[in-house]
Amino acid sequence: MSENNRKHPASDILLVGQPNVGKSVLFSRLTGVRTIASNYPGTTVSYAQGRLRHHEHDFTVVDAPGTYSLEPIDDAAQVTVDLIDNAARIINVVDATHLERHLPLTMELLAQNVPLVLALNMCDEARHKGIEIDEQGLSAELGVPVVSIVARSGEGIKHLITTCLALPARRKAAVNKAGHPGHHPHLQHPPAADSGSPAGSRSANGHVHLDRGRVWQRIGDVVEKVQTLHHHHHTVGNRLEDLSIHPWWGSLVALAVVAVSFSAIRLLGEFLITGGIGIVGHPWLTLPFGTELFFEKLVQPLLLRLSVLLGPGSFLHAILIGTLIDGRIDFMQSFGLLTSGLFIPLGAVLPYLLSFYFVLSLLEDSGYLPRLAVFLDNFMHRLGLHGYAIIPTLLGLGCNVPGVMATRILEGRRQRFITATLISIAIPCAALQAMIIGLVGSEGVGAILTVYGTLFVVWVVVSVILRFTARGFRPELLVEIPPYRLPSGRALAAKLWMRIACFLREALPVMLGAILVVNILYQLDVFKYLAAAAAPVVTRLWGMPAEAVVPLLVGILRKDVALGLLAPLALTGKQLIIGSVLLAMFFPCIATLVVLFRELGLKDALKSLSIMIVAVFVTGTGLNLIL
Repeated sequence: MSENNRKHPASDILLVGQPNVGKSVLFSRLTGVRTIASNYPGTTVSYAQGRLRHHEHDFTVVDAPGTYSLEPIDDAAQVTVDLIDNAARIINVVDATHLERHLPLTMELLAQNVPLVLALNMCDEARHKGIEIDEQGLSAELGVPVVSIVARSGEGIKHLITTCLALPARRKAAVNKAGHPGHHPHLQHPPAADSGSPAGSRSANGHVHLDRGRVWQRIGDVVEKVQTLHHHHHTVGNRLEDLSIHPWWGSLVALAVVAVSFSAIRLLGEFLITGGIGIVGHPWLTLPFGTELFFEKLVQPLLLRLSVLLGPGSFLHAILIGTLIDGRIDFMQSFGLLTSGLFIPLGAVLPYLLSFYFVLSLLEDSGYLPRLAVFLDNFMHRLGLHGYAIIPTLLGLGCNVPGVMATRILEGRRQRFITATLISIAIPCAALQAMIIGLVGSEGVGAILTVYGTLFVVWVVVSVILRFTARGFRPELLVEIPPYRLPSGRALAAKLWMRIACFLREALPVMLGAILVVNILYQLDVFKYLAAAAAPVVTRLWGMPAEAVVPLLVGILRKDVALGLLAPLALTGKQLIIGSVLLAMFFPCIATLVVLFRELGLKDALKSLSIMIVAVFVTGTGLNLIL
């Protein structure tokens, strides 16, 4: 692939629209599961690319990130502008229930001189709400084809495809001095208050600004001519929508949804791993199912045979198989490339990732996710975060790996950096939490509350500091709140497949490579030298015995196992609290560390680790002085 094509992916059909208009559902309808989800070069904003087969010909379909305008004030809009450069045709997806709100982006797209068809999505909901749109009249007013569709059910999709492909494809346009084929006319937004931010610097150069007054007057005239409103009665869905945005009842609904979602993620994740059905404590019921059973019954016998061939105690055995526990392979503690190296990402992380993305897709497609983000935005904004940051944060309580990966749903590098940093520092995973409750719980409830209270204070303090120090665009929460709707099983399956395939393709090979390197260093006794160098800090500043250095370093491989290594050291209650907090905050486990570098890039990941080291030193020393 050439450098030019890599920077500006070409498409026969480009889907453009505002968030929550059903673009992803339409994209799945057009391409099936033959899709590739990628981060746009230079950003962590993702777009999806797939193939459409029509009349024995293949066409490239690209789903641009949702954006409210083509003004490049954030990464999503900038990526959409770049994708328009090499688009042969555009399908502008519009929510038929809110036509007036979506037409400003349509006007900007019409000014790009790219063959365009307007897709009126959710026309079934528009009918239910008593909204009638004159499709032919709207086409005549805008000068482009208009097709009414229901992406969830497939209504009108065939007509949309034939109408779009009947348009003459735009050939490659001449590129101007700014590097774009044209000036990408758009409505100008007010400049940001911080003139040094990207929002203040991107909004003027090399762009033609449409007259806002004329555009809105034109939209008003068009809507008045083509849209007719009829009286309709409130449905059960309408009443649920009113309840969820009520100042008091809405907060209760939000808290209930957060609790149910986290419980569902935990329930499904644990079932996929152990076959146990239960949320907390011992499983209520255990079935012969799960990744643990698969590795124990099918994988372990093969690896034991390989262990005999390699010879326990050999260097190759230590790298591939690891340490045998009582003559058997323990997939959590053996730390071999083929044992823990395969089980941790596939047997422990992947089930939680699958359960999270399933629940996330349900919240997305049902229409509740924007409401949850709006409800928590005021609190999160005081911490310098976006309301959507609560989603990856909650996931981190199950497993930090999918939590860090889920920061992709946030807009702007600054938001992703802050959220990923906080997850890796102050959000303990479920396995570590179980060890904290089991080990520290022997000192009483107060000790457990001290551990969690300290982590919460660290989470708040670090987020506030980063709010004022981290550079980058600070987006307001501008989301379109869609009506409640039943999720489509087809769309859910397509989303799950794309997201899980992305994890297996991108993260798994890097995780295995990192575990291999760490194992080699461990076998070469590099960790012993590190432990000797770190002993003065551990004993003097943190008040821990010198032997605690090894568990802290083992935490890089597996935090819950490392916390268990503190048990034989006969620590006092104070030392148990300090050790638990330090292990939760110290270097992320190897899987999280790999994903952190993958998602943030080398520079930002190193910044995140530097912040973590400072926070660990300050917190450990502070606890030693206070307790």
